[in-house]
Amino acid sequence: MTLTEEQTLIVETAKRFAEERLAPHTAKWEDEATLDRATLEALAELGFGGIYVAEDVGGSALSRFDAALIFEQLSRGDVSHAAFLSIHNMVAWMIDRFASDDVRKAWLPKLTSMETIASYCLTEPGAGSDAASLKTSAKRDGDHYVLNGAKAFISGANFSDIYVAMVRTSDDGARGVSTLIVENGTEGLSFGAPEKKMGWRAQPTAIVSFDDCRVPAANRVGDEGAGFKYAMAGLDGGRLNIAACALGGAQMALEKAYAYAQERRQFGRAILDFQATQFKLADMETELQAARALLYTAAQKLDAKAPDATKFCAMAKRFVTDTAFKVANDALQIHGGYGYLADYGIERIVRDLRVHQILEGTNEVMRVIISREMSRT
Repeated sequence: MTLTEEQTLIVETAKRFAEERLAPHTAKWEDEATLDRATLEALAELGFGGIYVAEDVGGSALSRFDAALIFEQLSRGDVSHAAFLSIHNMVAWMIDRFASDDVRKAWLPKLTSMETIASYCLTEPGAGSDAASLKTSAKRDGDHYVLNGAKAFISGANFSDIYVAMVRTSDDGARGVSTLIVENGTEGLSFGAPEKKMGWRAQPTAIVSFDDCRVPAANRVGDEGAGFKYAMAGLDGGRLNIAACALGGAQMALEKAYAYAQERRQFGRAILDFQATQFKLADMETELQAARALLYTAAQKLDAKAPDATKFCAMAKRFVTDTAFKVANDALQIHGGYGYLADYGIERIVRDLRVHQILEGTNEVMRVIISREMSRT
């Protein structure tokens, strides 16, 4: 696929940042289990804090295809920071797309500069794939809502400055869900102990709890009762972003495996000279190129508002994340015992990419969506 001159520059900029500002620090960030705020602010200086947010509030007004290019390249340096940036961008987009002009202007300039960093709160301990069954309540009390409940698996918990939460404002099923912006430091907002995770260890992840947490009604995004619709509207793009992050991580794993196969010698020869290694690398390259083609096609369909965009986004998320995990695992196998060591950086990629088959709808749910969309044609 031929990129425009602007898109080529975007790719080069993101790739250079990944090589110079992310990759050298990724092991340190994982060991410290923390995101680096200065790095996120530097990404915002490149226009990556509001990739598809309107320009009047500091956004870059780029396309979903442009975003896929950016997240793919950034993940070559550090999957954890790139994936967190994609979450922040989803929140910024949701506010830009659905909030009143007053709310947009109050929050987005600081979000696009990443002076304010955002987390997204949808999943609950009892509401995962069945997101419409969420129970966190928000009862109106004058010019405030009073929140009670908990959100689970929240990336950036106790790190982010705001938490955009899907909450129940009535018992009317999916139509009873609204969206509120909760500032860190609000009385009644608290965080559980950091989860001990397989991957994405640089991202603090924890339960976010609301105990009689009073949030101004002015912090509502859009109409009361429309929150679930907003959440669903963000999923197609979120799935592309997660797929792009997986693709970038797998591409780096492939490149590491190829370089290692050139250097590693057994039986008097580089292991790259053995046909078994050549065939494995050839399959890995082929599978990643196929995944990339599907991802790019899905992104372009979403930009074009094609009637089959949802189906293609689900297909891309399923295929790209499954393929990326397999390629990363094959890259570890090529490294042999050394791939199992942290020093080579392969095992971290394998651990990081596993969750991409679960996030933004499990890959089993993706199959449900794809089959449902097929029945409509």
